[in-house]
Amino acid sequence: MRALALPIVWSGLAALVGPLAAAQGRAAMDRPVDRIVAVVGAKPILASQVEEQLVLAQSQGAKMPEDSAGRDAARRQILSQMVDEELIVQQAERDTTIKVTEQEVQDAVEQTVQNVRKQFTSITEFKAQLRAAGFVSEEEWRRWLADQQRRSILQQRLIEDLKQKGKLRPIPPTDAEMRQFWEANRAQQPKRPAAISFRQIVIVPKPDSAADVRALQLAESLVVVLRRGASFREVAKKFSADSASREQGGELGWFRRGVMVKQFEDVAFRLKPGTISDVVRTEFGFHIIQVERAQPAEILARHILIQPTISPAQIAIAKTKADSVHDALTHGAAFDSLARRYADPNEPKLADALPVSQLPPDYVSAIGNDSTPGLKPVFEVGAGTSRPRFVVFELTKRLPEGELSFDEVKDRIKDALGQQLAIKHYLDLLRRMTYVDVRF
Repeated sequence: MRALALPIVWSGLAALVGPLAAAQGRAAMDRPVDRIVAVVGAKPILASQVEEQLVLAQSQGAKMPEDSAGRDAARRQILSQMVDEELIVQQAERDTTIKVTEQEVQDAVEQTVQNVRKQFTSITEFKAQLRAAGFVSEEEWRRWLADQQRRSILQQRLIEDLKQKGKLRPIPPTDAEMRQFWEANRAQQPKRPAAISFRQIVIVPKPDSAADVRALQLAESLVVVLRRGASFREVAKKFSADSASREQGGELGWFRRGVMVKQFEDVAFRLKPGTISDVVRTEFGFHIIQVERAQPAEILARHILIQPTISPAQIAIAKTKADSVHDALTHGAAFDSLARRYADPNEPKLADALPVSQLPPDYVSAIGNDSTPGLKPVFEVGAGTSRPRFVVFELTKRLPEGELSFDEVKDRIKDALGQQLAIKHYLDLLRRMTYVDVRF
């Protein structure tokens, strides 16, 4: 189920959603003289910057009032958000523990540029749009993007740091506040998608000992080759079983602890950049890891995954086991007990109101439009691949598409408003510590 779209407290993250559309405000405005509409600390905020944010909001689908009084009210709201953003950015810049490297800013800019370029059929069309948006060159646009990205990362890091230190604890909203938010925003909320709730026991075939030995030997031989200077990227493309990263030469991107499995992270976060790890075994197979860059609490790494081959005999054993679990459930055995004993730990055991559109194709084929609660026949996922698995599936509920009720989203409203109230309280503290002059 989709979460409610709650209003953001600061606008930095939104500034990259439509980078060209946002800047078109510069070209669209007919104003001979700019003026200062607010000062935060020593930083002025210009009327032109407010107009740019107004254009950005419109490009993202926000409806703006037609009358001048209504548009002035929208400008005041945007200006208030910009003041809040500037307060957070300045506080992050004062905090010596919060670092943003030039490399990560440029990486983010490059990704944004590539994503935007894909929207145009030619470089000529892309550059024409840049000029229409008010940029003299791509380099000028990149500099604008870099500033937006740096500010966005600073805001994220400060908020995350405050949460980790327990200085930004959610403030529970009252029932009246939650109801007020619901009534004010219900017309803008999407319909509840058709959804399904179920529980499952997924049984994965295990490789035999001979296949394990062969995979380990291959992984160890690749470590030797890599340490002798072979290209990690090329070896990953040729040998890695990780389809998600193989074509990118094993690239995993930047990640922090808690993203990968523990055995993988324990090794990866100890590696010095550029070194090749020993073979690391996880439930997915055998990994070879290389850390490319590291910064506090975060690394950029790549890996090669070697998986033992699953024989037809091992697949048959898993199917028999799934059938026996299904029979046991049919005769009244406890689901939780069987799940603890047989279920693959990497597969979810429960799904509550999962949108039907998010079901994997094999699930859609097996379940179809069935809406009758209860156990269903065992079905196979990933048939014909190197990693098939068998699903013992029990449908608990099926919900048609419809309007979201307050009770359905109450917990989400509570969590989101709790975070917003905490940030608002923190911003009130910053306002008392910082010179703020609004001249709108």
